[in-house]
Amino acid sequence: MSEKNDFTKQSFFILLFIGIVVGVFVMKTLSHIILPVIFAVILGFAFLPVVEKMQKKLHCPWVLGSVLVTLLAVIIMVLMSSLLVTGLSSILSNYSRYETRLQTIFAAFDSIFDFGFDEGKSFFENIWGFQKIRAVVQKVAIALSSGLVNSGKSILTVFLLMAFFLLEMKLSKKKIKLAFTDKSKQVIIISEHVKREVSHFLSIKFLASLGTGVIVFCSTFLIGMDFPVVWGFLAFCMNFIPIFGSIISCIATIVFALVQFYPSIWQVILVAILMLSVNMFIGNILEPKIEGEGLGISPFVILISLSIWGYIWGFLGMLLAVPMTVMIKIICEKIEYLKPVAAIIGNGTARTVKRKKPFQKKGTVSKTEKSESVE
Repeated sequence: MSEKNDFTKQSFFILLFIGIVVGVFVMKTLSHIILPVIFAVILGFAFLPVVEKMQKKLHCPWVLGSVLVTLLAVIIMVLMSSLLVTGLSSILSNYSRYETRLQTIFAAFDSIFDFGFDEGKSFFENIWGFQKIRAVVQKVAIALSSGLVNSGKSILTVFLLMAFFLLEMKLSKKKIKLAFTDKSKQVIIISEHVKREVSHFLSIKFLASLGTGVIVFCSTFLIGMDFPVVWGFLAFCMNFIPIFGSIISCIATIVFALVQFYPSIWQVILVAILMLSVNMFIGNILEPKIEGEGLGISPFVILISLSIWGYIWGFLGMLLAVPMTVMIKIICEKIEYLKPVAAIIGNGTARTVKRKKPFQKKGTVSKTEKSESVE
């Protein structure tokens, strides 16, 4: 009997490995089709609690709630896009103010590293003289031009898919029971767990990112930096990418502070201290404390997931890395053969899941609640 079990286990892992290789190839090849669906599902999980509360507390019909929530998401996206475009256009229109300072800073670095600076040329003419920088700029320009052509269509597709996903979620349990007659209960538990964890992560991440953006905006405004809205918005967006996002936001803001305030240095030091303090406090102290045991994912695994999903889907894959890893961990927890994988992905702690029983008195805990936990 044990030999049969071993053979079944080996066959399972061989098929799983083949499935992962094929899945990665398909996801990378068909990213233009798969990515809008994944984004729609993730956003659907984020806004699903809002639809549920609207139905329970406001007695709003599910269809109307789904439509209103989708419109709200579209309005938020439009406002954020207009804010970004306004900020970037303001920076470009005021570039002449910073040309002299960029020239001075570049000349100072050239005296140390000998870049081959030509004082008779502008800053961008000097930069364009470097072959590597020219190649990088050309690649970014091509990527942006192709991305802008498809961005409107992709965003519209995402929100349409999100609206229909929210509408479908009302019938999700009935469909699961029809599709998985024998194991419908387990599938429902997994789907509810995924919904709860992804919603929890996105809500905490949104509030933490919003707090970071607001603090950065207020602080850069008080220090006297130009375009504080842009730096607050950048901090808000980049905070959704674990680890690397905050680093990119800090570097961009500090570099601009150097360009604006040079040769004065105390404002630059103040901006650097501010950016590091805000990101360290919110990202490493406040956010984990609010989240508690949270997602239960190892920081090392998060770094690996950023690399893997970034390879598959680029920058957008890095945004989706943590939610996708959460889903994989939850599914692994519910499959006997994959429980060791869930343990490796996890941070070595077991999280207790408490569910309120109907008609249970407030403040009392049942025996099942004490013993029920997610391995």
